[in-house]
Amino acid sequence: MKQPDPSPVTADVAASEALASTSRKVDFRCPGCGAPMTWNPDSDALSCEYCGKAMPVPRSEAQVVERPLEDAGSAARGLGVEVRTVRCGTCGAVFSFESKLTSSTCVFCGSGNVLAQEANRNAIRPESLIPLDVGRAAAETNFRKWIGGLWFRPEALKQLARFEATGVYVPCWTFDANVHSDWSADAGYYYYETQIVPVMRNGRMHMETRQVQKVRWVPAWGQRDDVYDDLIVHASKGLPEELAKQLGAFDTKALVPYRPEYLAGWRAEEYQLDLADAWTLGKERIVATQQQRCSGDVPGDTQRSLRVANDVRDVRWKHVLLPIWSLAYRHGDKTYTVLIHGQSGRVEGEAPLSWLKILLFVVCILAALVAIVGAAGLFAAL
Repeated sequence: MKQPDPSPVTADVAASEALASTSRKVDFRCPGCGAPMTWNPDSDALSCEYCGKAMPVPRSEAQVVERPLEDAGSAARGLGVEVRTVRCGTCGAVFSFESKLTSSTCVFCGSGNVLAQEANRNAIRPESLIPLDVGRAAAETNFRKWIGGLWFRPEALKQLARFEATGVYVPCWTFDANVHSDWSADAGYYYYETQIVPVMRNGRMHMETRQVQKVRWVPAWGQRDDVYDDLIVHASKGLPEELAKQLGAFDTKALVPYRPEYLAGWRAEEYQLDLADAWTLGKERIVATQQQRCSGDVPGDTQRSLRVANDVRDVRWKHVLLPIWSLAYRHGDKTYTVLIHGQSGRVEGEAPLSWLKILLFVVCILAALVAIVGAAGLFAAL
């Protein structure tokens, strides 16, 4: 578990510098030609699309700060770079991008119902992020492979020409905590008794012996201590929850201290779930997990009346950005959303079904069954 600098003086200085930095907006210009530079996941550096010059982004050796739950006031605000912000009127996502970029559609649902609005300059700045590591070419290649591997989908998808993947940093909160749990329950142990029971056979009553399962209940109790490190709670409004779960986890060991350079040329969604509400969800997940773990500690074959008392302490949090590619494509009159993991390249998404292919498959199965039944009948006749 990462720990902040224990020195209160150092912490105060760092907090003051972070807060002061919100007023210093950074512009990333190419030292060769003066054009805007953008973060390039393929070269792991800022690059210029005009003259090709690359400029590495130094990885800070500073610790990723994790703050006590009650300490949100000293966190830096804003993204540290001049941005424009739009809200999607369809899915509710609010995302920011550099002032030189434009956005006419939502990066998540593809809706054109987006309206410009004032950026929330008081939003807590991310403490850290995982830099986008999968480049555009790799993202689109993985999408093509995913489309090609789907069953029962229209053939037209494999020749899909119009789609555009958008790199976006998704906001999350992470929580660390130490949890002590005391539990009590009734532990049940199976045993068997031989009983004589009446059974009706061929119209006559018979007495038979059977083994009947019984349960012996005994009181049980215990305790356990668990550590939670980087429990992630998504703070996105536009990210489809089920697709996000299917996309898989992020390796938070790759988190680096936040620098606005990583956002150059990319979009970042503003968190729509604030710290207090995120901790409410996070604590609910911790309580549910402790319930399962304590249930696993109860001895015997079965259990009842499990009670768990949790002492959740030493809670720390940080605001992080996680990278994904969001891709919306149209088929017929509907838009489908696909997400691509910005760290692993894994693809999860929505795709239409081809009912013609499904019908043909069912017809083939029925024909095969008829053939098998016919062959079995012919064999029996011989």
